[in-house]
Amino acid sequence: MIDEKQVQHVARLARLKLSEQELKCFSAQLSKILDYINQLNEVDTSSVEPMSHPLDLKNVFREDGVKPSLPRDEAMGNAPQSRSGFFLVPPVLEWASPEE
Repeated sequence: MIDEKQVQHVARLARLKLSEQELKCFSAQLSKILDYINQLNEVDTSSVEPMSHPLDLKNVFREDGVKPSLPRDEAMGNAPQSRSGFFLVPPVLEWASPEE
């Protein structure tokens, strides 16, 4: 059984803020998932060959070759802001302290 304290610990590691209601809901859901996995562990799979993927897939490779690319001036032409040939964008990550 996953308790709310464990869910809160994982949420803090993932930098998520959960309400008390979310903590209760997620601990119940995670407990049900683990119960189901334990049921699956009871199935005898000794005669089943291990596999890395359920589908029979293979990689398709193409020949690697040099091709002309878009000129830098043309690529930067639609950029709202640029500096020294690079796109200027707002920061997408904010650093938070581990205590949050």
